[in-house]
Amino acid sequence: MVEWRPWRAGIRPVPEPVATPLVWAAAFTGALLVTAALAATRALTEPPHALLALCALAALLGLCARFTAAPGTALVCWLFHNGFATAPHGELAWQPGTDAWHLTALTTATVLGTTTTHLVNAHGAYRRVTPGGDA
Repeated sequence: MVEWRPWRAGIRPVPEPVATPLVWAAAFTGALLVTAALAATRALTEPPHALLALCALAALLGLCARFTAAPGTALVCWLFHNGFATAPHGELAWQPGTDAWHLTALTTATVLGTTTTHLVNAHGAYRRVTPGGDA
């Protein structure tokens, strides 16, 4: 049986994700800054370090994004990784096995960040609207 209860003033809705174009702009800016920081510390010579840093950025951006932003976010991060972390610098090239794996890793990181946020928000919303929850 469903019991209808009025909304209390303390109940907050689930936060809205950031608009996809803003997430992509943040991905571009963040990837640029991460790549510049890695270049300044000479860590850009190791592509796995750059991929790990860009995956962390993608996961962070996924925390505030919609699922539809994941492919574009991963693509922007991959462009910076491919253009600056792999030799020769400044040239985009597609190596089927390696680049497909890098793109998959970046997409997975973004989707994991988004999934984490959605689960946390859903759990919080459930606890706010159920009897005995921490409202």
